[in-house]
Amino acid sequence: MSITILPELAALFMLVFARVGTMVMLMPGLGERFVLNRAKLAIAVFLALLLMPVARPLMQVPSDPGLLMSLLISEILIGAILGLSARLIMAALQTAGVIMANQIGLGFATAVDPAMGQQNPSIGNFLSILGITLVLVMDLHHLAIAAIHNSYTMLPPGAYPSVGDASALGLQAVSKGFSIAVQMSAPFIVFGLLFNLGLGVLARLMPQFQVFFLGAPAAILIGMAILAAIVSVMMTVFLGELGSFLKQLAG
Repeated sequence: MSITILPELAALFMLVFARVGTMVMLMPGLGERFVLNRAKLAIAVFLALLLMPVARPLMQVPSDPGLLMSLLISEILIGAILGLSARLIMAALQTAGVIMANQIGLGFATAVDPAMGQQNPSIGNFLSILGITLVLVMDLHHLAIAAIHNSYTMLPPGAYPSVGDASALGLQAVSKGFSIAVQMSAPFIVFGLLFNLGLGVLARLMPQFQVFFLGAPAAILIGMAILAAIVSVMMTVFLGELGSFLKQLAG
């Protein structure tokens, strides 16, 4: 290998790493906050090295620094769009957890979510950690890696992503994430509606009775029983929807 092509290879690696690194920082299972930054960096570097032969025929490295910087920004944007769309699907777990917690009276029980770094209901944190664990156990992160590989076919280097296509993908991810959250929390929505309706009727029939002291513990107890009974079905629905979305990204 002639030493004259080393600057070209270095620029090619930088461009590939810009897309791959951005997607790795956001993809489910790979880009979680509790994953060590060195581990994520190592994964991004190895994937970039593996994808360099794939990207080299598709990418013409410009010699002009301005064009090189423009190409670098476009690669970062492509990685951010694809990674954020998958991250929006993962956010359905926290959305479902917030709905469940509010329905059974545990909305005040919050803790720091290790995956997002924000204060969220404990049920949402539990679902988030369980979902990430199942993503890794079920090898869905392999689909994330395949999406990174096939992104060079879907979105070839050299041009900025279309605003219309990016908006359509973002809207699809948001709608699918909200749909998944509603599907997962549907039993709790029905339970909360019927339970509060029953408490309202009881309060009208027995005005002297303090229904709150009966209703709050009963709602928490029944809600936790429902969660224990249907958590496997909920996670099956989530993994199926996430897998289908990642397959779509992977082509």
